[in-house]
Amino acid sequence: MNNYDVKDKSLAEGGRRRIDWAEREMPVLRLIRERFAKEQPLKGIRLSACLHVTTETANLALTLQAGGADLVLTASNPLSTQDDVAAALVNVYEIPTFAIKGEDNVTYYKHIGAALDHKPQMTMDDGADLVGTLHKERRDLLQYVIGGTEETTTGVIRLRAMAADGALTFPVVAVNDASTKHFFDNRYGTGQSTIDGIIRATNVLLAGKVFVVAGYGWCGRGLAMRARGMGANVVVTEVDPLPALEAIMDGYRVLPMAEAAKIGDIFCTVTGDLNVLDKQHFECMKDGAIIANSGHFNVEINIPALESLSREKRLVRPFVEQYVLADGRRINLLGEGRLINLASAEGHPASVMDMSFANQALAAEYMLKNADKLEKKVYSVPHEIDREIARLKLEAMGIQIDTLTEEQAKYLNSWEEGT
Repeated sequence: MNNYDVKDKSLAEGGRRRIDWAEREMPVLRLIRERFAKEQPLKGIRLSACLHVTTETANLALTLQAGGADLVLTASNPLSTQDDVAAALVNVYEIPTFAIKGEDNVTYYKHIGAALDHKPQMTMDDGADLVGTLHKERRDLLQYVIGGTEETTTGVIRLRAMAADGALTFPVVAVNDASTKHFFDNRYGTGQSTIDGIIRATNVLLAGKVFVVAGYGWCGRGLAMRARGMGANVVVTEVDPLPALEAIMDGYRVLPMAEAAKIGDIFCTVTGDLNVLDKQHFECMKDGAIIANSGHFNVEINIPALESLSREKRLVRPFVEQYVLADGRRINLLGEGRLINLASAEGHPASVMDMSFANQALAAEYMLKNADKLEKKVYSVPHEIDREIARLKLEAMGIQIDTLTEEQAKYLNSWEEGT
């Protein structure tokens, strides 16, 4: 097989072992894979996927392959690829894969181009770079596409903007909107894996530190929860009064970033917007401040502004670039401002990605069955898919829940009975 670009195919055996390890923690996806192998719901469909190339993603790829999809996979972030996994996908499972950890921006988009050369009938995106490139640079291929799926908050925002402008040319299912995705993946997955990435990169003690969380969406909630659990003094910054109020009620301090910048020891952005940490914030940060991002793109930190204030930049540890400002203060940027949970760690644990990728697989099946009835806009995951994934997850965990009696179900669906 020569339709690939990975770092080193000799890493494949180690990657295979780690893919197998993750699979043990993904029982819902395993059940879907078993059904897909029998029913072949995606048989012959050319599917291009732009996702983080990790052990968990590999298990999604194997599920899509089992369902009959003709799959090509490319990385959705230059720093998130696990090279041994990419090698195993190519060498062991014969899935064309274009992903190298640390690839430059030119290579990154070259790889996206290679995935689009597949002339996809379906897209599967993590950040909407694949769909964005398809619409901006490869419009000749739009004729083949029946629909797609999108997994991230950032990507859904971009796609909804495209739909509002009338630019989106096919329907997309917003996997991120599924309750079994953002309630769990965004909150528990991002919370744990971001802390993991920060600690692996820096080896700092979080207890007693002022930890600033920029954004209190589901990712911010999870990160704040885990940072507080490690003994940090958590400060939240927000632009929306509702989550800001919720953060106050959850027991956190809420400050404008201009004030938080003066007292923070560690900063992490999870907003999906740009320049959340900006020049005026760097100008008043403490010596030794640590800044990181766990949103999809590195635009959340204004790195050019940081560079303009600095007289020196040096790599002091893997994934830690230290910027020395004109007055001698040092600001430490983690993972080039990219997703720190994937840049210096392994991303979300497999057990939470089990639900996210179950949504991806079932959303792909749903899209194929219903694309001809859907408009060119962004759709939420159907509620019945969400509930079924939750049911399968509970079943796999050995947990039983109650069911309504006929009397209870009738009561909840009637209006005749009052007090």
